[in-house]
Amino acid sequence: MAAFDPVSALLGGALIGLASVMLMVLNGRIAGISGILGGILAPGTGDKLWRLAFVAGLVGAPLVFALFGRGLGEPEMPANWILIIASGLLVGFGTRLGGGCTSGHGVCGIARLSPRSIVATGIFMASAVLVVAIVRHGLGG
Repeated sequence: MAAFDPVSALLGGALIGLASVMLMVLNGRIAGISGILGGILAPGTGDKLWRLAFVAGLVGAPLVFALFGRGLGEPEMPANWILIIASGLLVGFGTRLGGGCTSGHGVCGIARLSPRSIVATGIFMASAVLVVAIVRHGLGG
């Protein structure tokens, strides 16, 4: 696991907030990544350009950051591909069940004081704590 760097965390959080505010002010849209990506993949949506630009920024920003001397960290992934695939499917299912992802509810929804987003984010966090406790302590990991 990488060492905690409060400056990077603060800068990253500020940039996420700025991007969310800019998307709302300039486009009238909420920066929920699952909804943005879903709009790209759904047939018949006419607003694909801004969605593609947003996703390109998500992918491209770390690469640009790396060009300025800041290396990209290696993600710590489990060796078990079945676990990786099952985890991805569960996240996708939870996103659909919860009516959005952590970015939409946690960043944008809470900022708008949406009761639904506040509850959803609380459930996301409680679920994450429970899963980490089970995986790290309950399953001998």
